[in-house]
Amino acid sequence: MSYNIRFGSANDGENNWDKRKEKLVALLSYYEAPLIGIQEAQKFQIDYILQNMPNYKAIGKPREYRDLAEYSCILYNANEYKVLEDQTLWLSQTPMQMSKGWDAVCYRIVTYGLFQNRKTKQKLWFLNTHFDHQGIEARNNSANFLSTLIQQLQTQKKVPVILSGDFNATLADTCLQTLKDNLYVAFEQSKTKPYGNSGTWNAFDFQKQPTEQIDHIFFDKNSSITVQKYHTIDDFYNFKYPSDHLPIMASFIIH
Repeated sequence: MSYNIRFGSANDGENNWDKRKEKLVALLSYYEAPLIGIQEAQKFQIDYILQNMPNYKAIGKPREYRDLAEYSCILYNANEYKVLEDQTLWLSQTPMQMSKGWDAVCYRIVTYGLFQNRKTKQKLWFLNTHFDHQGIEARNNSANFLSTLIQQLQTQKKVPVILSGDFNATLADTCLQTLKDNLYVAFEQSKTKPYGNSGTWNAFDFQKQPTEQIDHIFFDKNSSITVQKYHTIDDFYNFKYPSDHLPIMASFIIH
């Protein structure tokens, strides 16, 4: 699953975190995705989710060293998976240190982990990111950076790769072409017809159907991996959404 949960310190009125957090956790708990890429999460939000989902743990560092910094972390069901290694890198020319890249307005990061299924012993790389919302050059270079990073990770350990995130770009945008050259789009490769509307950004506007598909899940073309199902989850409560994005979920089979 990939889910931009909307940063909890935002002054969102009737959509404030405290008013929607129980519904968001209920959604996560119901769908039980074993690996979840979360964007815009602040530490108190992550803590709340983990307190209410005891089987889950998280990996990832904040994008800034300050209070209320956002994470692009990965939640995982610790009963199903264990983490063999993990890292958070900045999407910039100096990825090992806190830095803004190119024309980005915000610090942007990617978190990745090497996960092993406890039952099958199958390993996979799972990456989660959040591209800049304004910097065009930053989005282009972030995509190039991730493509190179994925190649490096597979050189280190050649196992399947899954990439999730809020890319602030549609599949037609040129910045995602580099990723599409090297990875499949789960939405396009699902063995069954994707369920739900493709749009993922709802802006907390329940009266308008989401049209912008800016959240995506990719996977590598070179592994024996297939997408059985794909779902844009538009669950709601009291005619409100739990976040200003809709979560997306892909069911993979690794052969």
